[in-house]
Amino acid sequence: MTERRPSGEPFESWVDRQIREAVERGEFDDLPGLGKPIPDIDRPYDEMWWVRRKLEREGVSALPPALALRKEAERAMAEAMRARSETEVRRIVADLNGQIRALMLRPIPGPPLTLVPYDADEVVRRWREKREDGRR
Repeated sequence: MTERRPSGEPFESWVDRQIREAVERGEFDDLPGLGKPIPDIDRPYDEMWWVRRKLEREGVSALPPALALRKEAERAMAEAMRARSETEVRRIVADLNGQIRALMLRPIPGPPLTLVPYDADEVVRRWREKREDGRR
């Protein structure tokens, strides 16, 4: 609804004029995300949305390091079982073992780290069994 002056002509505030002139100059034409749906628009309102989004962007986990690494180990083992080659399985295990060893070398807050480095040969053996079962 447009506000009107007593004379009946439309009233344009300073802010409205700034926006109209910027549109006319094309300053909004190449904005990132223009024409795309607003992310998470259908989710319930969360007053901490910006904190959660920042944590996701920065790769920060709200879990204590030991729990976050356990979760990562589960993800890595599932990825290893889907790998296409033994070399890929060994790379995944080596990456995970590097993370485990790094966490073992420094004191961490929260629950203790109960993970030990994985035996790459054992993981490869399970990977081979899973592949053979899938072929039968």
